[in-house]
Amino acid sequence: MLNLSKNNPITENIDQFSTVKNLSNRPHYKILNRIILWVSALGLVILFLPWTQNISGAGAVTTLKPDQRPQTVHNAIAGRIEKWYVQEGDFVKKGDTILYISEIKEDYFDPNLVDNTKSQLEAKSNAATSYGGKVKTLEAQLAAIQTERKLKEEQAQNKIRQSWLKVKSDSMDLEAVKTQLKIANTQFNRSVTLNKEGLKPLTDVEEKRLKLQEVEAKIITQENKLLASKNELINARVEVNRIGAEYAEKASKSRSDQYTALSSQYDTEAQVNKLKNQYTNYKIRNGLYYITAPQNGYVNRALKSGIGETIKEGTELVSITPAEYDIAVETYVSPTDLPLIHKGEKVRVWFDGWPTIVFSGWPNMSYGTFGGRIVAVDKFISPNGKFRILIAPDKAEQAWPQQISIGSGVQMLALLNNVPVWFEIWRTLNGFPPNYYQPKSTSKTEAKK
Repeated sequence: MLNLSKNNPITENIDQFSTVKNLSNRPHYKILNRIILWVSALGLVILFLPWTQNISGAGAVTTLKPDQRPQTVHNAIAGRIEKWYVQEGDFVKKGDTILYISEIKEDYFDPNLVDNTKSQLEAKSNAATSYGGKVKTLEAQLAAIQTERKLKEEQAQNKIRQSWLKVKSDSMDLEAVKTQLKIANTQFNRSVTLNKEGLKPLTDVEEKRLKLQEVEAKIITQENKLLASKNELINARVEVNRIGAEYAEKASKSRSDQYTALSSQYDTEAQVNKLKNQYTNYKIRNGLYYITAPQNGYVNRALKSGIGETIKEGTELVSITPAEYDIAVETYVSPTDLPLIHKGEKVRVWFDGWPTIVFSGWPNMSYGTFGGRIVAVDKFISPNGKFRILIAPDKAEQAWPQQISIGSGVQMLALLNNVPVWFEIWRTLNGFPPNYYQPKSTSKTEAKK
């Protein structure tokens, strides 16, 4: 730097100037310096004050139970709106009629459809009963055939026994006749010998010859009789086989008729069950013409309007808000804060439109917040990229205001560890998550293990 001037301002004393003397003698500059000094000291002290780490989230007021939340009423069948029984803002009790719809499908136009179906059901039921009676009759007939067959077979067996005894008797008679033939032949030969010797007359020989001939004729008769007895025995055995075949055919025919009746009975019972199903469906469908309130509540809005409008199945008709509900808060936290949230922990909540002064790091100085307790934590991320938690009122603290409505906005504050203010500022500037910690109950359980 060129020093062209002979006067060097750097080496000169500036206190010699009057302006500088006037500025240095003004008292408010000294006060400003003291203020800056005290503010700096106070800021330094604040940096070492305790600060409660917290997790915040935004959400809305909801209900604790799913059946207490606002719902829409749908129709189960297609139809045409005929009459409205309520208007928006009305209070309805469970089962009260909201509107009436008429039928639009041609399969259900008949006004006597239920009665006609009932008549068909009764007729089919009577037919099934008749088939059941026929089956029982055929069963009794089959039992009678079996009994008769048993008696006939016993009779045939007795006849076989008689024939066998007769054959045995005739064979014994034949043997006796054969013995008589031997005796008669011996006597005849003896008479002939004695007649030749002159000891017996010729008449005696003729008598013996006549007796021999009679015995020979008798033995032929007895043989014929024995053969006839054997034929009767064979016929008796044939009769047994014939009886078995005859009654087996009768029993088979009776069983065939019985199975046919059973098949008809089962088919009729299937038709009866089908008609019962139709009859029940028709009765239930008649009850679906009247749309009723599912629970006590207020009619918020009619989603369909007019008379004669055609609606499909499952159409939203009206919106109902339950009259009684347990209030809760539904809020969302970021994935980095989720590991710090545990079921049963206490949190602070404040509602939109409610006078609130919140000091997140000093909860004792907050005004207008209410205590809550976490009752549910979702395990799956929501479409908004955060995790949903459900908070119920803490019964040990002040009750939540009754003036809040379902759907109102709400803020949540979950308190964590106590750290210095400088640490929290440093953590926030670096984007670090709050300190991770486990609930006391879990720590105690792990210590015991």
